Amino acid sequence: MEDHDTGAGAPEVGVSRASPPPSGQASPPAGRHNRRPEQAWSGHGPAGDASQHQNGQKAKTRKRRKRRRGRKVFARDDACLAAAGVAAAAVSAPASRSPVAIVAAPLPSVAPSRPEPAVRRPPLQELPVFAALDLGTNNCRLLVAVPTRHGQFRVIDAFSRIVRLGEGLTANGRLGQPAMDRAVEALKICGDKLRNRKIRKARLIATEACRTAANGAEFLDRVEREAGLKLEIIDRQTEARLAVSGCGSLVDRDTQGVVLFDIGGGSSEIALIDLTGHRSPRLANHIVSWTSLPVGVVSLAERFGGRAVTRQIFAAMVEDVAVRLRAFDGRDRLSHVLASPKFHLLGTSGTVTTLAGVHLDLDRYDRRRVDGLWMDRDSVDRMVEKLVGWDFQQRVANPCIGADRADLVLAGCAILEAIRAVWPSERLRVADRGLREGILSELMADDGVWRNNGRGRA
Repeated sequence: MEDHDTGAGAPEVGVSRASPPPSGQASPPAGRHNRRPEQAWSGHGPAGDASQHQNGQKAKTRKRRKRRRGRKVFARDDACLAAAGVAAAAVSAPASRSPVAIVAAPLPSVAPSRPEPAVRRPPLQELPVFAALDLGTNNCRLLVAVPTRHGQFRVIDAFSRIVRLGEGLTANGRLGQPAMDRAVEALKICGDKLRNRKIRKARLIATEACRTAANGAEFLDRVEREAGLKLEIIDRQTEARLAVSGCGSLVDRDTQGVVLFDIGGGSSEIALIDLTGHRSPRLANHIVSWTSLPVGVVSLAERFGGRAVTRQIFAAMVEDVAVRLRAFDGRDRLSHVLASPKFHLLGTSGTVTTLAGVHLDLDRYDRRRVDGLWMDRDSVDRMVEKLVGWDFQQRVANPCIGADRADLVLAGCAILEAIRAVWPSERLRVADRGLREGILSELMADDGVWRNNGRGRA
């Protein structure tokens, strides 16, 4: 049961693609680079055409000169290339070759020499490596990354799997044996990935399922024995802060207020962020109120049912969450910006990313198109209405939902609707990021890597 998630295979930020030919320079016809070198260089047609112009000594001499020039420049023989040197090889590359290959070679005989630019960051293999693992009620997720530009990092390895650790927890108060077995197997993979790298710093966390289960601590002892990983159970306030830290780059500079929510498997964290004053580099410093609801997609679906969800059942789920939100004393701390166009919701969870994927009508989930997407109020309304109208098999058939989420997505939509009722907004921004990104951001900032161009402290 693999979860759609970020991965190391995503394109690296800052890597340029091959450039098209310069403006006004035509690309050679197909097959031109397979002709003999002198033909490609001179631009003549087939050799038979040249024989018509061999009347007289003058024409013969001119032809010999052109052929000599062609051989000198477009030599393809390995020995000739070795004698000519790197510069000749670069210049003589046919126009049909990739421009990247040509640009990459130095051209001292063509371009004037310039001083080499100063190296701003060490090579990738020399950068410090950081890791973050999040074992939640529904997912087990790992990110391994290196710092890049200030406040940013590049993911070099990732893992994500739906393990449903909290399955049956609502009814029994304990983690079930099959659920623990699934989680341990996933964590063994994570452990192997971590041991295969030289990790500078790492933080491995467990959230709601291990917080509330009577056998949560016992399970983590097993994880340490079998997977070789020592996980830390974090409290709800820390979980809310990390979710905010992971989404800082998705809050624009002119934003005045944000309600960030993370709909998890066993709990839902909500943070109210006031940005009307001087803005700190750390978004989490602007949290003015927060709450953690002890309800998530797994726990809500287990209580109300997730497969056959009528409109009446869906309304009951929304009301269940609404009652909890009405008990949240700090819910009005952003009342002064709610009517502003510079206020919006920011959702980081499988629920909102799934909605975004359905909204975009994706044939398969694509994080690059989902992360950072803006959805207006009407679009969110339509997507929720569409999902509530689908039966279980229709939800399974959607490529952005699938069998792993089909019985959970409506519970997530119910939590989302309760949140939107308390903090109505014309805009919702979708984040395919969260706790792990927050952990990485805090680890790197605390280590000082961005103050030292990625090298970190000695």
